[in-house]
Formats: sequence, C-alpha cells, structure tokens
Amino acid sequence: MTGPGAPSTPGPPPADAPAGTPAEAPAPSPAMVRAARLNAKNMLLSLLPLVLACLALVGWAAFRQSGTEPVREVDPASSVRLSAERADYPVLAPAGLPDGYRPTSARTTAGGAEEGDPVTLEIGYLTPAEEFAGFVISDDRRADPLRRVLDGAEEQGAVDIAGESWTRLTTDRGETALTRGAGGATVLVFGSAADAELTEVAAAARPVS
Repeated sequence: MTGPGAPSTPGPPPADAPAGTPAEAPAPSPAMVRAARLNAKNMLLSLLPLVLACLALVGWAAFRQSGTEPVREVDPASSVRLSAERADYPVLAPAGLPDGYRPTSARTTAGGAEEGDPVTLEIGYLTPAEEFAGFVISDDRRADPLRRVLDGAEEQGAVDIAGESWTRLTTDRGETALTRGAGGATVLVFGSAADAELTEVAAAARPVS
C-alpha cells in the first residue's frame, strides 16, 4: 500500500551481501584498545603508590598526636673525661644515679679550650618522672648555661644536700635551681623536674677521677 500515511518498509539488502549476514562491525579505535588493556591488576598497581603515601601520612599523624617520641640516650663519659683533663678545677659530675635517670645530652667547651681557658660541662637528664634535669659546672660565671638559669633567679635560702650547702633558687621560669661553689667553679642543677629529683642529681655530683 502506498500513499500518504502508509508505513514505509525497509529496502532489500544490498545485492552483494549474503542472505542473513549482518553488516561488518567497525574496527575498534586505539583508545578502546588501550582501555581494554587497563584491567584490574594494572589499576591496582597504579593506585598502590598513592595508597602507601596515604598510609604513611596517617601513621605520621597518629605518631605526632600520640605525644610519645623515642628517647635518644647518650653516654656523657667522653665529655666528662675531656672536661676533667683540661679544666683548671676539680670537675664534678653526677655518678650512681638511681635507675630511671637517662642522659639525653652532654657537651663541653673543653674541646677547643687552651691552657688556662675556662671549661664548661653540661649534662641533661630525663628523670623517672619524664621531666628534665640539667647539670652544669663551669669556672666561667658568665657562661651561657649559667646565665640562662641564674640571671633573674630569686634566692630561697640554703639547703643541705649530701653534707654540702646548696643555694636554692626559683628561676624566672618558675623552676627550681640548686647551686653551690666547688673548687673555683660553679655547680648548677636545674630543670622542670620536681625538687626531689633535682636533689637526687645534686647529691650524685662527685669528683671525676
């Protein structure tokens, strides 16, 4: 049936196409070939560095938030020995401290000191209560380790520690400091530690043989 409104009918297939055979599909593009090669394994391998980086950042953030850092202990023996060899005064240093006192820093000016030059020895400890206790001995009253603590400190009277008279002070930071003279040098114990722990460090100060 022809005429307006009559349904159209598809034309016959081309004469050269075999009967019942669909038309040939177009060849895949290079982009489609590359997409097919990006299988699940390749995707995981490509994401692995990003995942590891994220895990490292998360671990570092957790470590920082935990507030716990490993304590790096040092051996102050070499600094103590060098100070005793070159100082013009009998060097004292803490010895026989109870368990829990860990030396975390040690330094001396003896390495560059000429004969007659002042010598300053510093040792820092982490106490059993996880606080800081510093020990200083020097024959230079203007040495920075002494000035940082003693300048501006207020005397609180004398205390007897292991048979020696020490002057107790409160620093401008509100911390306790203990000091006394010894053979022409100034001995100082100070820090954020409680008075009892600072007293233990002061009582342990003995001449270096």
